[in-house]
Amino acid sequence: MILATFLNAIIEILHILISAYIWVVIIASLITFVRPDPYNQIVQILYRLTEPVFIQVRRVIPTIFGGIDFAPLIVIIFLKFIDLFFIGILRNYVSSL
Repeated sequence: MILATFLNAIIEILHILISAYIWVVIIASLITFVRPDPYNQIVQILYRLTEPVFIQVRRVIPTIFGGIDFAPLIVIIFLKFIDLFFIGILRNYVSSL
């Protein structure tokens, strides 16, 4: 009972963190359309949160086609996969306890 409650709490926190990071990726990619001020604190925070992940994706997969960078879309799809698949597996495991 205690283990199941603890694991449920971890699952919910992971789900919230993944969802929040998906929103950060969406906001960061939308901001690139308006030529933001690079010295703005919010722009710098978004850049620091997303660019390391985008660089890792760009190393593995060529993501720029026709001048459009698809790295944010790939990151979002990967995060949703983790959210739906792995967290789903954890939820099924907890329900079987």
